[in-house]
Amino acid sequence: MKNLLKILLLTVTLSLPLFSAMNDNPLRVTFMAEEFEYQFNDEKSTNWDINAYIGYDLDKIYIYSEGEKPKGAKATSENQLLYSRAIAPYWDIQFGIDYDKAPQADKTWGVIAIQGLAPYFFETRTVILIGEGGNIGLRAEAKYEALITQKLILAPSISLSAYTKDDEKMDIGSGFSNLKLGMRLRYEIIREFAPYIGIEWNNNLGKTDDFSNLNETYVTIGLRVWF
Repeated sequence: MKNLLKILLLTVTLSLPLFSAMNDNPLRVTFMAEEFEYQFNDEKSTNWDINAYIGYDLDKIYIYSEGEKPKGAKATSENQLLYSRAIAPYWDIQFGIDYDKAPQADKTWGVIAIQGLAPYFFETRTVILIGEGGNIGLRAEAKYEALITQKLILAPSISLSAYTKDDEKMDIGSGFSNLKLGMRLRYEIIREFAPYIGIEWNNNLGKTDDFSNLNETYVTIGLRVWF
């Protein structure tokens, strides 16, 4: 994993002189909290899904973080540092590292990912995780935004994860491990600031459910912000 990080940093360093010559391609910095919410589930969790990038039209460095903090318990999170390269209009390929934190353990993965806008305007992201001992993980998600009015937007979402091997310390079982379906209704006071309400179904599957039993539906309230 250290070698992957070195390769990532070297790629960015070698690219900087080229970037600085692109006067018509300015440096951009963006932060988005796609979800920052309180979930009325059994754990009374605070949940976040945020990302930020710095870069140009074709080349960027991304940071992703998502996780939850149950009331009175330790947080779990998935955190990624990735180099991203545009390969087609609306599509990027990414590679880098992922650091996952569970209450009793942590794990580092190599990452290959692709994100973009699928037909019918579905925002998708698919991540392949490469872990020690030959464990391979898959995390995939899709989101859609339906405009009810110019300010009121309904956003359904689906995410799925799967792994090839058990990792009990990380509450990961082989096979399909988790399926999550959500629906959030937000009101954009301005485009960059939008409170929302929602409902979500979260279900652990197979061996993962044996390690950490989960099957619940709950209401959420939160805030979506970006700048």
